[in-house]
Amino acid sequence: MRILIGNDDGIHAVGVHALAEALAEAGHDITVVCPDRERSATGHSLTLHQPIRAQAVTSGFREGIQAWSCSGTPADCIKLALDALVSQPPQLVLSGINQGQNLGTDILYSGTVSAAMEGSIEGISSIAMSLASYTSQDFQPAAQFACKLVADLQSQALPVGTLLNVNVPPVPAAEFAGVVWARQGVRRYVDVFEKRVDPRGKTYYWIAGEVVEEGADAIAKDLPEDLPADVEAIQKNYITITPLHYNLTCKNRLEQLRSRQFQVF
Repeated sequence: MRILIGNDDGIHAVGVHALAEALAEAGHDITVVCPDRERSATGHSLTLHQPIRAQAVTSGFREGIQAWSCSGTPADCIKLALDALVSQPPQLVLSGINQGQNLGTDILYSGTVSAAMEGSIEGISSIAMSLASYTSQDFQPAAQFACKLVADLQSQALPVGTLLNVNVPPVPAAEFAGVVWARQGVRRYVDVFEKRVDPRGKTYYWIAGEVVEEGADAIAKDLPEDLPADVEAIQKNYITITPLHYNLTCKNRLEQLRSRQFQVF
């Protein structure tokens, strides 16, 4: 299978190397196009006011893997790859393996998910994959699950343009509780900004924050109630898979509000 890999942690990130190596070893045709530096939490931003540069990477990946370092955002990388760098369209776009979870409302800020979403927008089935830890460097269980998931998709293809958001708990494979389909949950934070003063007496802020609430999204009333929330399932060592789409229309709120009439003047 022709697979295009991107990420938001950068071309030198351990996670993308583990993913590319595992999929190449499994016999897939791999192209990697990643930012030249970490671009976490950039969402779906695009570079519009300066040129985007791409440079072939000739070391660090096994022979046969085509790799590029790109000056743009994660979404830029996938757009550039599809329009200018790959000779044949990929059959799958895979973003990751991200260092840190992309669960609940965090996906709105995620460069990892946005890179995969760019593939979905272009009608290519896509996967965003994350290791739910900011410290663990053991990406092998997640990489091996990626190989298994891709193999399953070869025999049972996803609908065109489908995006799967996959989060893997940071434990040995033997400790996985299983794999569950999950709905997107909610993560809320407190103390998001830490106020500091620089040596010249000027105030600045450092974004930080701690999670204070995790759970199901109360707005998602059109989803089956027996589906666990991703933020809850990952805590029980389940690998979570959540289908996402770029159409943000809220179906149940639209049904509630469409009877309201507004006057232009």
